[in-house]
Amino acid sequence: MSHSPPFRRDRRRLLALAPALALAAAGCGRGQGAGDGNTLTMWTFKQSHVKALQNAATRFTAATGTKVAVQAITPDDAFLTKVQAAARTNDLPDVMEVHANGDDLSFGGAGLLEDLQDTVDDTWLARYLPQVRTDGTVTKQQYENSLVEGAKTMGVKEGQRFSVPLTVGTFGIVYADRARLSAAGVTEPPSNWEEFMDALAAVHRTDPGTGGITIGVKQPSTALEWLMQPMAYGMLGKQRFEALFGRDAAKGFTSADGQRVLETYGQITPYWMPGTAAKAIDEADLSFAQQKSSFLVGGTFTLAFLAENGRDTKGIMTFPVPSPRRAVIPGLQLAPFALTGLSVTRTSPRKRQALEWLRFLSQSDTAAAFGRTALDVPPNTLTGADRTALGPLLTGMLDTFGTGDDAYNAGYTAYRPSLYDAGKVGAVLAEFTPLKEANARQTGNRMGSMIKSNWAEQ
Repeated sequence: MSHSPPFRRDRRRLLALAPALALAAAGCGRGQGAGDGNTLTMWTFKQSHVKALQNAATRFTAATGTKVAVQAITPDDAFLTKVQAAARTNDLPDVMEVHANGDDLSFGGAGLLEDLQDTVDDTWLARYLPQVRTDGTVTKQQYENSLVEGAKTMGVKEGQRFSVPLTVGTFGIVYADRARLSAAGVTEPPSNWEEFMDALAAVHRTDPGTGGITIGVKQPSTALEWLMQPMAYGMLGKQRFEALFGRDAAKGFTSADGQRVLETYGQITPYWMPGTAAKAIDEADLSFAQQKSSFLVGGTFTLAFLAENGRDTKGIMTFPVPSPRRAVIPGLQLAPFALTGLSVTRTSPRKRQALEWLRFLSQSDTAAAFGRTALDVPPNTLTGADRTALGPLLTGMLDTFGTGDDAYNAGYTAYRPSLYDAGKVGAVLAEFTPLKEANARQTGNRMGSMIKSNWAEQ
């Protein structure tokens, strides 16, 4: 079962669908929808959200009289194909859960979604964490990117809003087997990179067969963006971290900073589980779910997938990828961004009820209940009983969220060249570790050369 967040899905799939979506939208008249006058239809691409949405729908029906029929269409490619086909036949649902800052903008640019900018007011937005209040809205940069020939978001206009957040999160979350850590004498989450390496070493000594760490290196951008980059951001601070990817090659991965990052990251090499380089993301997550590994690097969104596949979440310890002991930013926090959002289709004949449903899901008590059932972090600023209702793992993830320049924002990439390909750069990093086919100097040279070339082409 796919549990893909934004930034790691196959963007080429979206690009291929964009012209067809635009063509389909051009032929849409008044939508008919699949529900009766008192039933909203809703599609999601996340099976793990269905029960939570249905529970919320029961409460919504009791409060308003409007029913909600929720349908999951998985995996992601099947969902996109279904949307394309439904757009052609004028049979879209009333509401869709979408990848935020991704599918919402693509579908919106194609004319499939309602523009919510004049509907979602300050009172509504105040329910959300400040960091995600603008997610789902077309920024100036996103608008400019949409003007490039073949852009997947062609047709959007600056300021339009095509979704509101439903779930938020970030990459850079380490999952660890609590019992195995305890058996190795580790009872608290590591507070810095050195303690993290010590914990890996201790568990590996106690359990050499399954005591290692895994991540979906087969999609090579994951190890780069979910593990190395948070550590590097904490080590160097915002300005020097961004310089690694900047125009000045002398400050890139061949520099003293770049080499220190790579050498520090290389300390993890002895602890990779055998076969990690060949594992896709879901395969790595399944390895941890089935207790074939003791550590896993993922994101907040990984928790639901682990539970779906039989892992008892009470036996899991989580912590953010930590900074080194002498880091510029010790105790690194992670900036959340919207992972999925809620959109109203432009042709829905039940827009008023659809907007009521979106508002209902944005209420703090509803969001907390949804998060607890779905094992996903809601976008709300939760306090008191609502926060406690999430449970210790999700509230622990909320505690890793931060704001400002000291928080690592995996969703912010403006410092990189527009032609930068994280998969290609990550593949070079994988040759360094876990494959051990290159050293830090060779890796820095190749990564730096690729980034320099991207800037030159731009």
